[in-house]
Amino acid sequence: MFGNKSKSIKTLGQTIESFQTMVGEATEIHGRLVASESLRIDGKVIGNVETSQDGIVSIAVGKNGLVQGDIYAYRVIIAGRVEGNVYCTERVELHNGSVVHGDVTYGQIGIEPGARLNGLMISRSKDSDPNSKDSSQIFKKNWEKITSN
Repeated sequence: MFGNKSKSIKTLGQTIESFQTMVGEATEIHGRLVASESLRIDGKVIGNVETSQDGIVSIAVGKNGLVQGDIYAYRVIIAGRVEGNVYCTERVELHNGSVVHGDVTYGQIGIEPGARLNGLMISRSKDSDPNSKDSSQIFKKNWEKITSN
């Protein structure tokens, strides 16, 4: 009735990214972290993680990584834990074992089986202002649409 159940579940596959900056497992950062180039977090960041709005900068949270704050980036790859909202202008990937406690605003999203999201998934709608580069503004506009219906 629902199709062939013998199909295997496909994962997102390996993302080919190059990270110029890394936060190691033994590192804990308290405060706002602003990245102008791609960043991988395997340690702990307590505070917001932000990138320049005009850049194509990726933020990755490794399997042992933890971010307790919001993430603002062009592309976000999560294999670890995020306790905050994710505002992404291009693509979000939630890999097996990832845990997000917060809302995710995205252009595209990929979610592997075993990923957990405790929050809203908010797509950057096609009727959003194309000049708006601030995902939090897009989130607010989408939220107003949701609550007004």
